[in-house]
Amino acid sequence: MALTITAQQRQQFAQEGYFILERAIRDAELALLRGELDRFIAATEAAMDATGADVQGLNHRGKRYFIGNRHAEAEGRLDGFLFGETAAAICRATIGDEAYLFVEQFVVKMADVGLKFAWHQDSGYLKHNLPGYTRTYVTLWCALDDMSEENGTISVLPFSRAGTRDVIDHLMDPELNDLVGYFGDDPGDPVIVPAGSIAVFSSALLHRSGPNRTSRPRRSYVVQYSPEPILRPNGRVFELAEPLLVGGRLAPRPITAGKPRGS
Repeated sequence: MALTITAQQRQQFAQEGYFILERAIRDAELALLRGELDRFIAATEAAMDATGADVQGLNHRGKRYFIGNRHAEAEGRLDGFLFGETAAAICRATIGDEAYLFVEQFVVKMADVGLKFAWHQDSGYLKHNLPGYTRTYVTLWCALDDMSEENGTISVLPFSRAGTRDVIDHLMDPELNDLVGYFGDDPGDPVIVPAGSIAVFSSALLHRSGPNRTSRPRRSYVVQYSPEPILRPNGRVFELAEPLLVGGRLAPRPITAGKPRGS
C-alpha cells in the first residue's frame, strides 16, 4: 500500500518543521534494516578487535555506534528503502521534485548508557563545516525500536516555539564536543512512537535526544535527502549526492546483485 501524506502533515511541516508517520516502515523492511545494522556492528567490532581498541571514531564498543554512509557495503539490500517509494513520497511532500541521498546513518544507544545529545539543527552541523551553505534538507528519523523517553528518543522543538525557522549559528560544548543551538527552558515534544515509525523533519528543526536508561539497545536509522547536491568549495561532493528523484520521478539505480528497489 502506497504511503499517503496528508495535507495536514504537509502544512505541519511547513509551519512547525516536522510531522510523524507511525508504522510507515513495513515489517519486512524493518527486519532488513535491523539485520543490516547487526552486520555493520559485527564488522565494526571486528575492526576494533584487529587493532586492539574499544573505540573507533565515534563508535564505542558496547556503548554507542554511529555507522554512516556505508549502504554500498550492503550490496543493494538497503536500496529498496533508501531509493524507494516511501522515501520518494516524503521528499515530494517536503523538499520537492528533486531529491538526493545526502546522509544515511545507523545510530545505536546501548543499554544503560547515559549518552545524550544537545539541542541542535542538523543544518547547524552542515553550516559549521560549510559556512556559506544554508539551504535546508529533510531528515527521516526511522525508529527501529519502540521509542520512549526512557530509552532516549528524540524531542523536537516546533518552529513556533523555537522562535526561528532559520539555520542558526551553534556553539561547541567543550565537554561533550556537541554543537548546541538552543539554551532555553522549553523541553520540546518527545517523539514516542512504535518501531517502524518515521519522524520527518526539516534540517532547521531544533531537536535533541536523552540517554538510554533501559536494559535494551535503542536503534534508529537516520536518512537525509537534499534538494540539490551539496558541494564543498572545491566542487567535490560533501557526504553523498545520490539521486532519488529527478523531476518528481524515481531516478534509475545501477543494477546490483542485491534486492530490487522497493518502497
